[in-house]
Amino acid sequence: METGTLDCAAVQPTGNDRIWSMLSHLSGLFGLSLILPLVVYLAMRKESTFVADNAKEALNFHLSLLIYVLCCVPLIFVLIGIPLIIVIAIGSLILGIIAAVKASNNECYRYPLTLRLVK
Repeated sequence: METGTLDCAAVQPTGNDRIWSMLSHLSGLFGLSLILPLVVYLAMRKESTFVADNAKEALNFHLSLLIYVLCCVPLIFVLIGIPLIIVIAIGSLILGIIAAVKASNNECYRYPLTLRLVK
């Protein structure tokens, strides 16, 4: 899977577009990891391709994290699940901040190890 930036929008995004994109990526910090990117994507997909692409990528990332954590739950009984969940949490924090910084610089970030469930 390819990581890094994408050419997500040919049009220069406005200040509001950057803010909504950043909020989508940082939604995990607010406890709205699935709801906020979904609402932003559904509300802004026809107005701004930049915001829609960032919100879609954040939604895919948070859905993937949910799946990864659910897979770690049975591993808690083998004593490896808790360290894996901690690694996932730290990684999601770091990658969310990186993606928000990229969004503030008018770029789209493609998360590594993300399942592309929302197309």
